[in-house]
Amino acid sequence: MLEQLIKLDHQVFHAINTGMSNAFFDWLMPILRDKKVWIPLYIFIIVYFTYNYKLKGFFLVLFLTAAVGIADFTSASMIKPLIKRDRPCQEVSYKQQVISRVPCGVGKSFPSSHATDHFSIAIFMITVFYRRWKWLIYVGIFWAAAISFAQVYVGVHFPIDVVCGMIWGSLIGFLVAKVCIKYLPEFDYKK
Repeated sequence: MLEQLIKLDHQVFHAINTGMSNAFFDWLMPILRDKKVWIPLYIFIIVYFTYNYKLKGFFLVLFLTAAVGIADFTSASMIKPLIKRDRPCQEVSYKQQVISRVPCGVGKSFPSSHATDHFSIAIFMITVFYRRWKWLIYVGIFWAAAISFAQVYVGVHFPIDVVCGMIWGSLIGFLVAKVCIKYLPEFDYKK
């Protein structure tokens, strides 16, 4: 069963990494996965929350930071060292078939910390602000999914690594958002 799952994972990886190869994605996907590209968005969120919601906004930023911090720490420092799965671009028997569009990196592959981190942000924001900004569910999921897809396209993660990162990040984002809502109940999430 595990062999079949790994074989399917490799097939889907190959379909995305080589089968979907095109000049536009070759340009776009490395940009999407570059965390530095998203710094202006993160700064905007921090400024927006603290400016519009004052002290409560500061606490929202703390909860959001906690969600990302927990997601990143557990994926990168706990799960990856435990599972020890090589990246596609590191796997000796497979790396010749990989189109590497970014440097491979030295860390392990499972789960994708990019997927974990960005889904924790998206699901936290959706859970906290859905009643106010219903469009956030579409934008947030699309944003996090595009970044996650880029990990496979550029050759640094297998699809299972990304899907499990998406699930783990979503769980962390949701749970931290629920704690945030519980401890900031007087905050009007509808306005």
